[in-house]
Amino acid sequence: MPALTPRRPPAAGRGSTPEKRIKPPSLLQRLLGSNGPPPRPGLSRAAVNSARRAVALCHALISERGEVSGARLAREALGAYAALDEATVALFFDLLVEEFSPDPEELGRAAERYRNEPTQPNCILLQQAAEPPRQELFRRLNMAPGGTEILVDMHRKVVAGVADNPPWLGIDVDFVHLLRSWFNRGFLSLQRIDWRTSASILEKLIAYEAVHAIQGWHDLRRRLQADRRCYAFFHPALPEEPLVFIEIALTRGMSATVQPLLDPDSPVRDPASADSAMFYSITNCQQGLRGVSFGNFLIKQVAEDLSRELPRIRRFATISPIPGFRGWLSAKAESIGDARERAALAPLLDTLASEQWQDDGKRCAELERKLAPLCAYYLLHAEGAQGPADAVSRFHLANGARMERLNWMADRSAVGLRQSAGMMVNYVYRLDDVEGNHEAYARHRTIVASHTLRHLAKQAMFARERGPEPPSDGQGANGEPGATDSLPSQ
Repeated sequence: MPALTPRRPPAAGRGSTPEKRIKPPSLLQRLLGSNGPPPRPGLSRAAVNSARRAVALCHALISERGEVSGARLAREALGAYAALDEATVALFFDLLVEEFSPDPEELGRAAERYRNEPTQPNCILLQQAAEPPRQELFRRLNMAPGGTEILVDMHRKVVAGVADNPPWLGIDVDFVHLLRSWFNRGFLSLQRIDWRTSASILEKLIAYEAVHAIQGWHDLRRRLQADRRCYAFFHPALPEEPLVFIEIALTRGMSATVQPLLDPDSPVRDPASADSAMFYSITNCQQGLRGVSFGNFLIKQVAEDLSRELPRIRRFATISPIPGFRGWLSAKAESIGDARERAALAPLLDTLASEQWQDDGKRCAELERKLAPLCAYYLLHAEGAQGPADAVSRFHLANGARMERLNWMADRSAVGLRQSAGMMVNYVYRLDDVEGNHEAYARHRTIVASHTLRHLAKQAMFARERGPEPPSDGQGANGEPGATDSLPSQ
């Protein structure tokens, strides 16, 4: 299937806005490297020339007006890029920063014109001056067959290297801006994945699963049987590549542990008897689409589809990991100033570092009594630069979920014990409350949580640092009572 057709630049003439122009370096400069950043250490002259040839083709592409010749140049430019090795790709990205960024003088003049005369034409000129020429380059590269897939992979490489190459941040932002348009919800199709799905896609599910690893075909087959569901978003430019997929177990009651849901030898139950849909894994498959959100659309549409298919389903909930808890607790123990609190945390961390503590009933019960309030406190009050410290929590709260229940020993896997001492949390999606909860979180960072969970957090040793909180009645953002324990746990 052909790649998406990029926006065609307006032709100059009456009624059009002036096209932004960049002054490309001369061919001799591009080939000999007299313009732009110095080559990276260790690169051969042949490698440097390969990178500059790819950039020269990019300059030719962005100056081309014809659509047919533009598609040919796009294909040649992507072919030249694809031939670069890893080190030479880094030089290619350096050159994209150097030669395809906004002209600061032009941008300054446009800003000054708009400041002095804030008219719509001047605003348009300012927008054109501020847009990096890279964006138009990426639009035109997307004309080539398979261009979308190559550009997504190009962004993956930028994402992987931007921490060590801060100037690449501009390329990252340009990609996110364009990919959010090219991969908006209107272009996506939701497909159910089952045992009849093509083997190539099923193999990718096994490879991509990032939450609970799929242990081969027997395990995958159990996850696709009658009391399980799997859905994925696809894009027409990447028909064989799932963008994000979600795995669901149809259960009686809200699950308190994940192991029964993952057991490949568990009995298959009649889906018609289920009253809960447990979302136990959501995986983003494409690193090159980082910054493009799919999960919120996926959860809501899957919940609506399941409601139509299985009207007895009354609860949509997750059984979610808490990946940041133990790291936060260790950091807290190192930075805490109160000697009594530091002394109280030390034996907890020592026990967690010991072997097989989870199999010792007495130690396990003592840990639950002390760790569960600390974990509830972490979920409700620990903050990072983007809001709640826990990334999974941020995702579900931003999507309008309600933080419902903390579950002890819910994940006894090595990963679960290492990340959160085996604890997991249920987030509940009540379709009538989702929009209100989302707005409360987006506007005021309000965390909608059950009374039980808030009460548990108040028992944590750090709770006194916050002082008294306003009373919580366990209601959702719309004032409706929250469904907390009305269904039996599986």
